[in-house]
Amino acid sequence: MIDVAAWRREIRLRLYAARQAMTVEQRREAARKIAAALDDHCASQRPALVGLYWPIKYEPGLLSWARARAQTLRFCLPVVVARGQPLEYWRWAPGDATRSGVWGIQVPVRRDVVTPDLMIAPLLGFDRDRYRLGNGGGYFDRTLAARGDSPFVIGVGYASGALETIHPQPYDIPMNLILTEKS
Repeated sequence: MIDVAAWRREIRLRLYAARQAMTVEQRREAARKIAAALDDHCASQRPALVGLYWPIKYEPGLLSWARARAQTLRFCLPVVVARGQPLEYWRWAPGDATRSGVWGIQVPVRRDVVTPDLMIAPLLGFDRDRYRLGNGGGYFDRTLAARGDSPFVIGVGYASGALETIHPQPYDIPMNLILTEKS
């Protein structure tokens, strides 16, 4: 029997190291390719409200994509409001004031809770069944489980995060789509 928690801790360290080893230009190019794929998705699906994320720990940075799409798309950002609880999404537009939230992640200054119909989730690792390995807090899966509807969820990360399996647990929820610089 595998100790999934220990395995995930070890894999996270390896995947963080792979991200950090990428050059700034490699990360920038990966984000550009992911943004192009997001453009294709948004053009065909026309989401009313996109739940983005503020990048940390060398995650693909999509803030410039949001700035470039601010005239055609509406955005919101996830906010940790209480430990162990689902995230809230607060309305946000590029250029809006932010403040430092949990883990130093920038969040909108003004609490205006909204419900995105497209959620973009950063991922550290992923498997062929579209299960996402995140930073380990469980906030994103908890948020999806708490929603009564089924938003379209896109996991974004680097191709180096591809795993045979993340050893999904009952609380893990697969993404609808995974985007990397190679997919």
